[in-house]
Amino acid sequence: MAHDKIVELLGANADSLLNHKCTTIPKEMFTLPGGDFVGRVFSDTNRSNQVMGSLQSIYGHGRLGGTGYVSILPVDQGIEHSAAASFAPNPIYFDPENIVKLAIEGGCNAVASTFGVLAACSRKYAHQIPFIVKINHNELMTYPNTFDQIMFGNIESAWNMGAKAIGATIYFGSEESERQIQEVAEAFEYAHELGMATVLWCYLRNPGFTKDGVDYHAAADLTGQANHIGVTIQADIIKQKLPTNNGGFNAIGFGKTHPDVYSKLSSDNPIDLCRYQAANCYMGKIGLINSGGASAGATDLAEAVETAVINKRAGGHGLISGRKAFQKPMNVGVELLNSVQDVYLDEKITIA
Repeated sequence: MAHDKIVELLGANADSLLNHKCTTIPKEMFTLPGGDFVGRVFSDTNRSNQVMGSLQSIYGHGRLGGTGYVSILPVDQGIEHSAAASFAPNPIYFDPENIVKLAIEGGCNAVASTFGVLAACSRKYAHQIPFIVKINHNELMTYPNTFDQIMFGNIESAWNMGAKAIGATIYFGSEESERQIQEVAEAFEYAHELGMATVLWCYLRNPGFTKDGVDYHAAADLTGQANHIGVTIQADIIKQKLPTNNGGFNAIGFGKTHPDVYSKLSSDNPIDLCRYQAANCYMGKIGLINSGGASAGATDLAEAVETAVINKRAGGHGLISGRKAFQKPMNVGVELLNSVQDVYLDEKITIA
């Protein structure tokens, strides 16, 4: 996708997004993405050669291979949102092989999905594209929904099918979050022992995070703290929703924060809000990837490109986009994934 097309898709937001300069947390304080990111950063850590090799296989694959950026296709929604809600718009994706085919045809760095989906075609595809096996889910059949993430398999099974990484979700703020943190921390430690990398879906779930009709589940301060807990349990990549507002701690009247978070370290510009998220990932030493969100139909391409621009300019490492890609004909899904990747390949779009 040409730069002019990206500008066109950004519409009225083009100037504020493409010409913004972060003065809240300057990029000079950050560890920035780059082709040498894995070796430059993880060689100083406790990650083994095998884990670094697994990470490099992800960062080195697909159209973004060698850039320091990643484009990941996640398709765990058959459990998280139900198979009907996820695949009815395009029933070919009831077949696990088509999920992996979309990731390959779309030039992705990796495909993330369930034990069942990836196991169903692991011998055919595990050597063709890095697998990220999602180990826990909110199964959405228990009524009423408890917002709990439960384990769907074990770490050795992921390793045996050739996975390069495992992925897990924690619902921070939920009644079960303390147990989830402990379970995922243990799973991540074992995955590292076996040589796999770790990816954490850092999501918030608590009805108290909606105050006076305002939803703070994607507030920069709350999601930033979730990210900070995520890197503490040694996630190698953090997946987070793009921030939509700020001031969640102040609104709900719980937890601890500092006035400088709102007056000095962030602003209303979405790039500054995303940078605060990335700052909580050890100032960029752990890659932040933002989620693409639900499919809205005709506006999906513009929304995906805008999210990618915000993430890249904030110092993030990429986008993980699922429903916007697979709830369409495969060729259209491939086009959307490639368009997102083109943002990260565009040298005119720099880190703010």
